[in-house]
Amino acid sequence: MFRKDSITVKEWLENSNKALLVTGARQIGKTWLVRDEIEKSGYSKYEVNFIDQPDMITYLNAQMSAEEFLVKLKMLMPEECKTHKTVVFFDEIQKCPEIVTKIKFLVDEGSFKYVMSGSLLGVELKGIASAPVGYLTVLKMYPMDFEEFMIANSVSNATLDMLKEKFVTCNSIDEFIHQKLLAMFFVYLIVGGMPDAVKTYIETKDIREVDKVQRDIVTLYKEDFSQYEREDKKLKLKSIYDIIPAELNKQNKKFVFTMLDKELKFDRYENSFLWLKDAGVALPVYNVDAPVIPLLASKSSNVFKLFSNDIGLLTSAYPAETKIQLINKNGEVNNGAHFENAIAQQLTANGFELYFCKKKNIGELDFAIEMNGKVVPIEVKSGKAYKSHKALNNYMNVSDYHMEKAYVFSVGNVETDGNVIYLPIYMCYLLKEQRIEKIIVDLDMDGL
Repeated sequence: MFRKDSITVKEWLENSNKALLVTGARQIGKTWLVRDEIEKSGYSKYEVNFIDQPDMITYLNAQMSAEEFLVKLKMLMPEECKTHKTVVFFDEIQKCPEIVTKIKFLVDEGSFKYVMSGSLLGVELKGIASAPVGYLTVLKMYPMDFEEFMIANSVSNATLDMLKEKFVTCNSIDEFIHQKLLAMFFVYLIVGGMPDAVKTYIETKDIREVDKVQRDIVTLYKEDFSQYEREDKKLKLKSIYDIIPAELNKQNKKFVFTMLDKELKFDRYENSFLWLKDAGVALPVYNVDAPVIPLLASKSSNVFKLFSNDIGLLTSAYPAETKIQLINKNGEVNNGAHFENAIAQQLTANGFELYFCKKKNIGELDFAIEMNGKVVPIEVKSGKAYKSHKALNNYMNVSDYHMEKAYVFSVGNVETDGNVIYLPIYMCYLLKEQRIEKIIVDLDMDGL
């Protein structure tokens, strides 16, 4: 299956002298992607997996010097692994994280290219004392987005190009195509973006089989939770993770701590939320006091919504009736939690820091992002009355907020009304920050 991150790995293989670190939650396809791109590149590969080969943790002892490390590594490598033509792949690096500190020497020495991958790196690598800044490119992977899901389901390049063109021009999509893509998006809300779940859906079309894959992934997550809860008795990872669906399904999606324990407050749980965020299994979206640049300046760290890292894993926690209603695109059912989670997941993968804003007498703004130096409000509507958005209008009318445009994602077609742009929910993957390739400032030094 096509992953957009393959382009990043391919460019690294062809052009970069740095090492590559691929991070992300469990089961999102990190190992497969690295192996696939190395195989296509023409490089030889030498792979060490520190879970499958635990003896390697002792052999490549973290206490030895970088020079000794390289000597012992070369002793293991087969004859076909030639200098300057081999990629060394350290997988499950979280089991031997000190190798990261040796990368500076290994990169400078230059015999091989190095790529590292693993789960829980956001948690494990925090303990690394000397991260090799300037010697390491970090690629953070996320579950498959809707564009990748469409490609996996054989949507043509012509259709994908058409969607980009309609996004840019804000012209409506042919209604027949619109309904087809909307139906596919509702299936995506069930299947999600975990590669194994997508693969199972493509091969079987059986949602029950997909559900089995998703439950296996959640079981793996909870095994990690149990391990870390044993090591730190203050962590409440499983309890928090289990109530994400219930919290999102409420009218007020703000995370309420009394759901966990009426006697305990945020301070008691803060490290648990940060762990879930760093592990890549949950996405907190924080409240801001005012939607103005920079949003980070007015962030409230103890007021937030908590989303799942994958919409399919979220949906798997709901009853089977919910999935049937999604397949049937039942407009009478409140799909707001699913729509908002899909938007949060996609915009996070696109590199945005997400916030929301709730103010008395104005209302609640679903999301606010910084885009091209401006705050852009985003409203998510799951019902047919998607043009009714009083709170969004209130925020747009506050002159101090300097909001030039807003996006509303819904089941409707592409449309504009003043400075509000209506987009189908399935086009959320197209909302990206404009990339600035170069900023050249040529100073006039005459007379100095």
